[in-house]
Amino acid sequence: MYRALIALCAALPAAAQTDTRNFRCQNDLVSLGESPSAVQLKCGAPMLKDRFCQALEGRVVLTPQGEKRVLGRGGCEWVDEWTYNPGYGQFMTTLRFESGKLAAIRYGERVK
Repeated sequence: MYRALIALCAALPAAAQTDTRNFRCQNDLVSLGESPSAVQLKCGAPMLKDRFCQALEGRVVLTPQGEKRVLGRGGCEWVDEWTYNPGYGQFMTTLRFESGKLAAIRYGERVK
């Protein structure tokens, strides 16, 4: 009984950093699947932008014929991460764009 309670309490700080489906910025709501331009129209420019090439090796994709295919070496996909500072007492928020769509929302440390 106590072990379960301790495990639950230990997981609480991590819960603030888990992915979610929506991010409230200014007076609007951003959801997974939105384009970078739609997000920027709603939220304005991010505090920080990062772009990197994520390797596609071992990734499973569907061919135009609907068949699954595992990609080999040599390919990569551009990933963009935008970080927003929503203000004092709120959580730093990183939006991750993959294939031109918002794929993940992560909350970080609380702004002091």
